[in-house]
Amino acid sequence: MEYRRLGRTGIKVSEISLGSWLTHGYGDTEQVVKSIHTAYSLGINFFDTANMYERGAAEVLLGKTLQEYPRESFVLATKAFWPMGDGPNDRGLSRKHIMEQAHASLKRLGTDYVDIFYCHRYDPDTPLEETLRALDDLVRQGKVLYVGVSEWTAVQMQDALGVADRYLLDRIVVNQPIYNMFERYIEKEVIPLGVEKGIGQVVFSPLAQGLLTGKYKSATDIPADSRAAKIDFMKRGITEEKINKVQQLSKVADELGITVGQLALAWILRQDIVASALVGASRPEQVEENVKASGIKLSEDVLARIEQILA
Repeated sequence: MEYRRLGRTGIKVSEISLGSWLTHGYGDTEQVVKSIHTAYSLGINFFDTANMYERGAAEVLLGKTLQEYPRESFVLATKAFWPMGDGPNDRGLSRKHIMEQAHASLKRLGTDYVDIFYCHRYDPDTPLEETLRALDDLVRQGKVLYVGVSEWTAVQMQDALGVADRYLLDRIVVNQPIYNMFERYIEKEVIPLGVEKGIGQVVFSPLAQGLLTGKYKSATDIPADSRAAKIDFMKRGITEEKINKVQQLSKVADELGITVGQLALAWILRQDIVASALVGASRPEQVEENVKASGIKLSEDVLARIEQILA
């Protein structure tokens, strides 16, 4: 496993990290626990979750599983924004919601602090200063070490940096966007801003919800035990055009002696500002395969062939 700095911070995270969005709730609990242990044993030091994943159950399971390892040996991230109840204040990025959810997450995770606390989305109903002051207080209290955002636009992050600098508040150091061979919107503005301002990218859905593993052979023949069979929006993202491109990418991967999934992860990691590719796993074998993508360097000729296929 190779490690990268998170933006311009001093903290280093594994190039492949383990998430728990689809891991928990769509996989067998015993296999999920084994996947977490396998990840740690293979050098993954970065584990990601969120309060809203199974309404806190994912945090409980991850925290309990990681208890047997020294706390300083891994990087732990969680998030807040999405509804955690039916009340008008049970969502968003108000000071009230952030404080309540941060403390609830710490309790569920069984830890005194999280390394990264993300604003899970942008909240247009709360002033940026209110959100950033709440996060700054958590940092000063030692309950959060680094502040991040997820799926914010470049303009929103730029505004947040301006507010933080104006009031001497802790700055955003990491963004968690979707990024894969079929979803590349961050290349236009988000990545350039990250390079300029030192905001690292920890990308989710690097394998396009499994499409880039090559397991789907037809848009009309979805395996019954696959995630796409259980989640409608994932099924809608599987098209014959994309499957055809994955088949072409598989040929490139075969020539390199790697899997198409490893090719897709290495392609993402070609971006230096990407600190880590966040993968899910319902079985330890998936972790073992994904970890092998760390350290793979793709030549300019290979990258050009990939671009031609994706065009």
